Amino acid sequence: MLQQNILSEFNNKLEEQLIKLFHSLDLPLHFNKTGNKEFTNYQRLSIIIFFYRSKKSLREFIVEFQESKWTSWLGLSKVPQKSTLHDWIKIFSVKIIRKISKVLLPKKIKLTAIDGTGFDSWQRSRHYEKRALEIGHLPHMPYAKAGIFIDLKSQSIIDFEFNTNNRHDVKLAEEIFKRNKIKNIIGLGDKGFDSENLHEIARASGIKFYAPVRKYDKRSLLKRPKGFYRRKCIIKPKFYNMRNITETVNSVLKRTQIHFLRSKDDSMKEKEFGWQVVWYNLKRKITILKGKGSQTFFCLTLGFILSGQSPSLQR
Repeated sequence: MLQQNILSEFNNKLEEQLIKLFHSLDLPLHFNKTGNKEFTNYQRLSIIIFFYRSKKSLREFIVEFQESKWTSWLGLSKVPQKSTLHDWIKIFSVKIIRKISKVLLPKKIKLTAIDGTGFDSWQRSRHYEKRALEIGHLPHMPYAKAGIFIDLKSQSIIDFEFNTNNRHDVKLAEEIFKRNKIKNIIGLGDKGFDSENLHEIARASGIKFYAPVRKYDKRSLLKRPKGFYRRKCIIKPKFYNMRNITETVNSVLKRTQIHFLRSKDDSMKEKEFGWQVVWYNLKRKITILKGKGSQTFFCLTLGFILSGQSPSLQR
């Protein structure tokens, strides 16, 4: 009976986590002291996450959202228009979006990894692409690159750096490490992050970073790499293979969430990617909590079974 009462407080796990997320952020119920207060920040935050989860256009999402149960679960007096939703997305800066995603992280983080990956910024028709190749003029395909810093145990994204140019992975990692506030953690990277300056920034931010040293130049007489921290990375640690989890996170993002970035403006592309990170971390948290809940239920069930058996079996 106790379990049924707890579950009845929320309509589903997503609503439970959205409410906890909003309270953890310490955001005001309304940004404005005077003026229109038809929608709360909790409603804005939830609807924006639902929009990016849907992978639909603004117009299509609003039509679909009107028919869902979330209109009553969120306590909406009316459904926002597509222009209103677009204005809400502009309200939240990338700095606030990073703060939202970090609230969803686990409390204890020890082993981390960083990786860079590219995303198509817009989807174009394969038919017209073939026609363009026939006439010898292929339009430019917008491109975006992102660096993601993840917790290997929970596979949650700790931080991200987004750029619409083909920027080097080391430059993305430097910006991420400079913002890091988690101390005494281990970071892993591939050979693309082999940089003495990056090692120094990581150490200053509380990260013991490891990246394999690139191959030596055969013509070089010096067989040892330059740099104090780079020389420490000659021998791989035993847990280095766990860095491959970053490839799994990249694959999940591209297969299930970001087939391509829909936004046209560079600043909106960065926000779109940031909200996708929020939705990804929210999914990871729900998955982890479900796993813990099933283990607890299994232990309770086993305890009831043993209590009903004979004393000889209990022993």
